[in-house]
Amino acid sequence: MSSATFKSPADLTITPRDRRFGRGTVQGRWWLGGDPIATAFYNALSVTFPRGEAFFIESVRAYRDTAPEKLAKEIKSFITQEVLHTREHVAFNKQMVEAGYDISNLEKKVIETLALTKGRPEVLNLAVTMALEHYTAIMAQQILEDPRIMAKADKEQADLWRWHAIEEIEHKGVAYDTWLHATKDWTRGKRWRVKAIMMLIVTTRFWPKRYSGMIELLAQDGITGIKAHARMLWFLLGTPGVLRKLFLPWASFFLPGFHPWNHDDRHLIRMVDSEYEAARLPEALAA
Repeated sequence: MSSATFKSPADLTITPRDRRFGRGTVQGRWWLGGDPIATAFYNALSVTFPRGEAFFIESVRAYRDTAPEKLAKEIKSFITQEVLHTREHVAFNKQMVEAGYDISNLEKKVIETLALTKGRPEVLNLAVTMALEHYTAIMAQQILEDPRIMAKADKEQADLWRWHAIEEIEHKGVAYDTWLHATKDWTRGKRWRVKAIMMLIVTTRFWPKRYSGMIELLAQDGITGIKAHARMLWFLLGTPGVLRKLFLPWASFFLPGFHPWNHDDRHLIRMVDSEYEAARLPEALAA
């Protein structure tokens, strides 16, 4: 590889955990501690996952056959994890509907957004995946670092989000290393320019869409107007400040020499992984 270097830990193991959540239970309408704002944030996020993760899978799969052996193996495990995440968020979203929410318009918007990627060069779709995977990783880190976020959530839903978070951290370098592989013949400057521009484009689309998704879900709860916007902005920028606390980890993406594993946060995985130990897939099945 010319100017690209893989920096994922040599001893990293990406292990899919085949867990099912919330089957046979009723998901509360405001499952996150009775808080409609926090619930709306994670609900709006979950709506994007089934189709979004299918897009991630296709983006990295396009380079699996030409990848070095270690990376190809990690791509396989990444795909298995994302397939399981898709399955569980399909179930979560179904329970959201059963709780009384109409998410059809939000799903339609996700489909329309992904339709824009059709026919684009594979490397650009990979760049989108790389940027969004950075978002999922730093949000996962936030969930695990601050137990207060899910402390009052219904147990099955809290377990789902923690399970998803540890696997997002575990495979956070796969899309980035695939990007380094795909652009191995590019200059360092070109690689930085493209990834920086893509992250800015993704960011200017990601947050307005999640915000409008929250507004739409809250309207179904009768929370509208200035009250809805004020409470949402406080949630995002005040307390708990989900968006505010993401700024520095997000900005690190633009630093020279950035790699997701420059910050090794596997200790967060170890904190909760024992809860899902029995669900670990054998390596042969994961691949």
